[in-house]
Amino acid sequence: MTHVIVLGNEKGGSGKSTTAMHLIVALVKAGRKVGAVDLDLRQRSLTRYLENRRKFADLKGQTLAFPVVSAVEPSALDSREAARAQETENLQSALAALEGCDFAIIDCPGADTHLSRLAHMHADTILTPLNDSFVDFDLLARIDPETNRITGPSLYSEMVWEARKTRAMSGVAGGIDWVVIRNRLSATRARNKKNVGDKLEDLAARIGFRLARGFGDRVIYRELFPMGLTLLDLGGRDAPVRLSTMSHVTARLEIRSLVASLDLPQPAIEEQAA
Repeated sequence: MTHVIVLGNEKGGSGKSTTAMHLIVALVKAGRKVGAVDLDLRQRSLTRYLENRRKFADLKGQTLAFPVVSAVEPSALDSREAARAQETENLQSALAALEGCDFAIIDCPGADTHLSRLAHMHADTILTPLNDSFVDFDLLARIDPETNRITGPSLYSEMVWEARKTRAMSGVAGGIDWVVIRNRLSATRARNKKNVGDKLEDLAARIGFRLARGFGDRVIYRELFPMGLTLLDLGGRDAPVRLSTMSHVTARLEIRSLVASLDLPQPAIEEQAA
């Protein structure tokens, strides 16, 4: 069975596509067959990331890790009901094309769309990257401005709950593992960082997700996008670009730590390349 990993939230700029790309490369380098689906039909950040990667590989004559890409086209039908039916069929066809893969990585848009909801229902693992701020925390839960207490789940949390309920009622074996990852964490011990962390731990126990550390606030992630590279492509003897600072080496460890924390099926997921 293909293990479906969905990168989702309803806010842009949290690092979904960057996380998806690094996860894809990590799994391919570990010897797994990986499929990729970009459901952000407007921005298509993951698609552009892969296009940049292909151009770089061709230009430099480099052999880089690539996933099997399965495209989903938006519906152009006028009827909302008919358009949703067509998009449902399009997503099912895209996932069927990846049945031979060990993993299918789905990058969702930062918005509530029909395709995004469908993807969450297909998920075995949901990854929700958050920037370390209460602006992004609002994606998961509402907070009383006077007492600073959590008053209830947000619309996105309710969507994940609906996806879990739908999966349970469908009779599919196993539940959905929901992992919230904190991206762009600063190295300093700021009060806001601690407050967000405390609230996330409280909320995790309430609505059932696991917390994991994501990527630090490093310029290197943004610099690699035009080349389509990830930090896992750097540092080896035959790497297309060499690591220049110890900060980049530390960033590679962040990625390995994140992949390990996902507790994915199959034999241990480890990067084989140095």
